[in-house]
Amino acid sequence: MTTPLVSIVVPTLNGAAALSRVLPAIKRQRVTFAFEIVAVDSGSTDGTVALLHRFADSLVSIAPEDFDHGLTRNLGVERARGELVVLMVQDAEPASDRWLAALTAPLLRDPCVAGSFARQVPKADASPLTRHYLSMWAAASDSPRASAISDAAEFERLDPMRRFARCAFDNVCACIRRSVWSRRPFRATPIAEDLAWAKDVLLEGHRLVFAPDAEVIHSHDRSASYELARTYVLHRRLYELFELRTIPSLNCLARAIAASLRLHVRYERSGRSLALAFAWPLGQYLGGRAAVRGWKTARVKGV
Repeated sequence: MTTPLVSIVVPTLNGAAALSRVLPAIKRQRVTFAFEIVAVDSGSTDGTVALLHRFADSLVSIAPEDFDHGLTRNLGVERARGELVVLMVQDAEPASDRWLAALTAPLLRDPCVAGSFARQVPKADASPLTRHYLSMWAAASDSPRASAISDAAEFERLDPMRRFARCAFDNVCACIRRSVWSRRPFRATPIAEDLAWAKDVLLEGHRLVFAPDAEVIHSHDRSASYELARTYVLHRRLYELFELRTIPSLNCLARAIAASLRLHVRYERSGRSLALAFAWPLGQYLGGRAAVRGWKTARVKGV
């Protein structure tokens, strides 16, 4: 059996609807190398496993309560046989049959590149508000770029926001070099395993590349309650990684909510939009505050 150059690792949970599009799109990729699909399923009950038996070359099953953003991906990489490992979420749909070639090209071209990540474009039915916020993320740009850090002293001289920007990386769809991962596997974490890994490998002297020609269709219109919980966990982690606290005080929180309300009314007049105008700033404030005070991390179900 031919050893693949590239392994595509997909964590799954009840994702049959999206995977029925994603898996065939992966199989249609036009590349000059062999690749495989490795799935790590967390107890799906909706037909996902049947789809994976059709399309995946390897399937690992774990209990839902054992899922961890870092450790579960490590499990998939351990099962993978390729030197390059693509990590993606179950609803990130390749936008063309050249996606995989574009995503892996930076690592094939330059041995100093430890990872690349793809551009994300919103789904056709994404709300105006979702489109706006996605457009602000590093993975939505149409301009290629590379990140590097000369040493730890340079990183420490950066302000928290610049540290975060330098380490921008997104496992919604990314490719990593297995030989680098073997020395720097993902950490156990409730969220942001990609940002933590990016920080680690950049401080080791590797480079990271954003590859906008590799596009995936990916966006979410989630509830305010979910976004509050997710934002809380994320911003707690951003402080731990970069000392970044975007909303550090109650006065800042009040101003942020007021600004969000104006923005959300302009983009989308709905109850969900107004609830999100409170949820996102509140999650940022509470997450940063929890990190500063050293409160015990609580696992938030579904995030």
